[in-house]
Amino acid sequence: MKKAVIGLNIKYFTRAVVFGILQFICLFLPYVNIEGSKHNFFHMTSMLIHTEGGSKLNVAVYGTIVFTILSFGFVVVNLISKSKVKVQIWQCLQAINTVAITVLLFSTKTIVEKAGLARGFLNKDLGLGYYGGFIFAFLTLIFVMKLNETNTGYIVLTIMGIIWMFPILWILLTALRAEQGYYVGYFFPKGLTLSNFTKLFAKDSVIPFGKWWVNTFIVAICGCVLNTLIILATSFTLSRTRFAGRKAFMNVLMIIGLFPGFMSLIAVYNILKGIGLNQSLVALIIVSAAGAAMGYHVSKGFFDTIPRAVDEAAIIDGASRLQIFTHITLPLSKSIIVYTALVNFLAAWSDYIFPSMLFGDKQSSYTVAVGLYWLTDFRRIDRYYTQFAAGAVIVAIPIVILFIWLQKFYVEGLSGSVKG
Repeated sequence: MKKAVIGLNIKYFTRAVVFGILQFICLFLPYVNIEGSKHNFFHMTSMLIHTEGGSKLNVAVYGTIVFTILSFGFVVVNLISKSKVKVQIWQCLQAINTVAITVLLFSTKTIVEKAGLARGFLNKDLGLGYYGGFIFAFLTLIFVMKLNETNTGYIVLTIMGIIWMFPILWILLTALRAEQGYYVGYFFPKGLTLSNFTKLFAKDSVIPFGKWWVNTFIVAICGCVLNTLIILATSFTLSRTRFAGRKAFMNVLMIIGLFPGFMSLIAVYNILKGIGLNQSLVALIIVSAAGAAMGYHVSKGFFDTIPRAVDEAAIIDGASRLQIFTHITLPLSKSIIVYTALVNFLAAWSDYIFPSMLFGDKQSSYTVAVGLYWLTDFRRIDRYYTQFAAGAVIVAIPIVILFIWLQKFYVEGLSGSVKG
């Protein structure tokens, strides 16, 4: 009979131990196949140490070896005497170990080639020891987290977080890459530079990225303000008033909203061209605001949660509908206002389909989404790809800052609308 330990789900202990041992064994199995010779992790490390330029790159391999051994050490420690604290330490070490061995999937090519041990190295040349260790690292982490009674959601998020980290890391490293070109065949750059960022804003640059960024900011701010006001006003009207045709109006908006917006692009473009507004930022703002009312659903759901008794008390005191909206409803709806503003800002900031049709070849009116796509044309991509990556990083920064700053209100806005 297994001894119970407070805070641990002992039924997963055996599986965590087995996979931890298997990963440790993989250190002694072939890690890479170089020119017909198979080398395990320890042999590979010794080769790198004695190779010019290899010792600096050996950190990634060292990390995998060290944290695998440390994790295995806590397998043994917990076999002798398990406790909540020991398993928590094991979990932390295993998480780092899993990240380290995942990094090797993308860096081994750079390591062996820069050390002069191989040419044209591909991931298919990784051996059983690596792939076995990679799989067992994730399995060990899963079962250690289960053993530690970590919420299943955290387990999934941890694994997905490790996976999602690499596309983000890749675009960042590409933006910092000194070597030009679209495809270079390795993950970690041979040289790092900030010139890809500075070139975007250089006065003599053929890429007017600064102009594109300003255009996008103007459209996003104007669209955010106008759309938010329209949505909130529409939501308040539909939530707080009753009039003939109200339900029919809501149904019509819902049905129209079922159709994707790009179905009307050609018709809208021809209308704008007919009135002389095509290829202008004003047209983009107007079109965005014109369909804003169809996004009333979430805000209306939030307003429905505010007791009607508050409105009735204000009416008795002589307040008008506008005063109720501006002095009572909006101050009570900070979270939904932030949510609505954030959604509309992001929609305008990242919109590509309509701006690409609207602006055509007028490069001075491009937004960043259209401009960055222009850089990926086959005639330019090999020359400007690293600058494209730098632009993508710059574009992502405001979005990341907004989400971190306003995340609390974003969640509150959604939860409030669900209650309604």
